Amino acid sequence: MMGGLVVLVVLGLIAVFLVGLYNALVRARNEVKNAWSQIDVQLKRRHDLIPNLVETVKGYAAHERGTLEAVVKARQQAIAASGNAAEAIKAENALSQTLRSLFAVAEAYPDLKANQNFLALQEELASTENKIGFARQYYNDSAMRYKNRIEVFPSNIFANAFGFAPEPFFQVEAEAERQPPQVKFP
Repeated sequence: MMGGLVVLVVLGLIAVFLVGLYNALVRARNEVKNAWSQIDVQLKRRHDLIPNLVETVKGYAAHERGTLEAVVKARQQAIAASGNAAEAIKAENALSQTLRSLFAVAEAYPDLKANQNFLALQEELASTENKIGFARQYYNDSAMRYKNRIEVFPSNIFANAFGFAPEPFFQVEAEAERQPPQVKFP
């Protein structure tokens, strides 16, 4: 009788441990999803600001049409890339690169730099970029914690059995994107 009770207690403790393990994995996965949602909110804000910025620049830098078209195209691709995190990360990195090119072009136009609309939009976009940076950092931290939970023993066995998969990190993919843009005038 005492042996049966010990076995029952041990099985109960194992069950409590496994439930706790599963719940920890679910919480970590949900934290990553929440972190991605925070990035998504800031990206939406950036996508909404870009057309106003492009229109303001158009009035001053009409011959910089290629840069403006690249920004608009990158914005459209970023908006369309809402399918999965990896696709969105790639599109958003490309958009960040084209925005840097746009601001480099703006540096060459003193009248544009003094325009109040441009300055307000640039400040809003810079603020949004900072928020995106913080959200990306939080997302990457959450993705790392989740990945660690999935990969460490004994939760890795449980994670594999229930289909928990790691989320991609938000990072610069191409080395060229790490370089500052260069603007050359003919």
